[in-house]
Amino acid sequence: MRSINFNRNRTHVVNFLSWCRKHALLVGVFVLGLNSACAADWPRQITDSRGVHQLASAPQRIVSTSVTLTGSLLAIDAPVVASGATTPNNRFADDQGFLRQWGDIAKQRNVARLYIGEANAEAVAAQMPDLILISATGGDSALALYDQLSTIAPTLIINYDDKSWQALLTQLGEITGHEKQAAARITEFSQQLAAAKARMKLPPQPVSALVYTPAAHSANLWTRDSAQGQLMQQLGFALAPLPAGLQASQSQGKRHDIVQLGGENLAAGLNGEALFLFAGDQKEADALSANPLLAHLPAVRNKQVYALGAETFRLDYYSATRVLQRLSALFG
Repeated sequence: MRSINFNRNRTHVVNFLSWCRKHALLVGVFVLGLNSACAADWPRQITDSRGVHQLASAPQRIVSTSVTLTGSLLAIDAPVVASGATTPNNRFADDQGFLRQWGDIAKQRNVARLYIGEANAEAVAAQMPDLILISATGGDSALALYDQLSTIAPTLIINYDDKSWQALLTQLGEITGHEKQAAARITEFSQQLAAAKARMKLPPQPVSALVYTPAAHSANLWTRDSAQGQLMQQLGFALAPLPAGLQASQSQGKRHDIVQLGGENLAAGLNGEALFLFAGDQKEADALSANPLLAHLPAVRNKQVYALGAETFRLDYYSATRVLQRLSALFG
């Protein structure tokens, strides 16, 4: 019969339990250190046009009143629970009124639609947010409701009309605590951009980048400060300067990202050797080329009118990637 040494086994058990306690303590210290490191980042102060705001902790329920900002929040995995929307089922938006380039991602993450078009403070409050984001300009701005919204949760005003989508992504990363995710997206895109730029043979320069509305015979021309303009310049395109003395409309208020063109100013403002239509498919490109008032333009005469896709109306990580793919296909 086999002899069993209980004392020796008991010693092994005691040693094993001691090892477990020791390593459990080390794991606990490590986890506590991680939590402390994360907690050390908060509270943090964020400055916008209304002053300095203190965020006590990383937000867990973000409401974006701006459909333009929502795509960037999704790209950095920020906890956005609801978003304003635009008119559904058009060339820009899906059946929810979310922009087409990220609409499927919003559905996967169960992002609720707040409202269509005009902002509604009650709809925002119903989401019980711990952070509310408002765009400073544009048709999706809820700035008029700032006083109401700021009583619900900390409310920040974000300018997107004067910066690249990468700069916006960085800003939102700092606000939400998702800096690493923002940096990773930017690095990934920068690598794709560098590879595409190295392959591309550009058309005659300079060029004009715009959104064309055939029914109104009007266009919004992207400026050098716009996210769209900055992307084109990063790829090596030169944006055509506007003619001196051009009187542009300001029906949308003072904007850094667009110049509104219509009437006799439309042809004068579209003076690039090539025209790049954001937020448009081939149908819009054909409509522009068929406009008799634009037939004399060099870009039209030389068949240098290019559609970049309906999902490029607002530039974020998702739509910028599609622009890159489209330009690579055209000139790579």
